[in-house]
Order: sequence, then structure tokens, then C-alpha cells
Amino acid sequence: MRRPALWLCLLAPLLPAIGRAQLPPITKLMVHVVNDSDKPVDRASVIVRFVAGRAYLKLGKKIRETYELRTNQEGEAKVPEIPQGMILVQVIAKGYQTFGQTFEIEEAERTVEIKLNPPQKQYSAHEN
Repeated sequence: MRRPALWLCLLAPLLPAIGRAQLPPITKLMVHVVNDSDKPVDRASVIVRFVAGRAYLKLGKKIRETYELRTNQEGEAKVPEIPQGMILVQVIAKGYQTFGQTFEIEEAERTVEIKLNPPQKQYSAHEN
């Protein structure tokens, strides 16, 4: 008698319960980036990182918790599945101040609106 087949037969009824126990809620996030004139910012780098909450496994693999994306012409970056909880969103675009903020995401789908500001003037102690 094959022992692996025996174990599989014994554990098969328990697999659905094990899978449900490990799956906390996930979210599909969209990041919408505009400038100070409310125009979309395309080709902005968007980094989305799961910071705190309930990370989980899906079929024995850990779900991806960090995404690096670019916005499209409408200023949108669509993040696939990420666990709900505290999520850090960072945006870097040429000609704008870098943005970074942590959001508490508890919805199945959410759009995060981000407004980028133009760069500030640099000050120097050596200016008269």
C-alpha cells in the first residue's frame, strides 16, 4: 500500500477548511495620481507595500505583498490582490515632490487619490 496516497485520502476532506482558515480579506487597489491642477500624471512610479495586518498563504505560497507599477495615461495604477490592512503607497514622478503615506485599507476594492505637488525651492545658508 502506498503511504502518500493514504495520507492524501485522509487529509483531502480537511483541505477546504484549512484553506478558509488561512485566507483573511484581500483588496484590489487602484492608485490615481494627479498634479496640483488635477491633471493625470502618467509614467509615475508607484510602490505599494503591505505593512501590517494579516498576511496569509494561498495554496502554500505566500501572497505577494509589494508591487512596483507605473501609472497609465489616465494616471492610474491597478494593484492586483494585496492583503487588507495598513498599506504604504509611495509615488515618484519626475518634476514633482515624492509622495509617501500609509493608508488603512479595509474594503474589497478601493481607489486612492494622490495629488503631487511641484518641487519646492531649495534654500541654502550660503545665499545672501
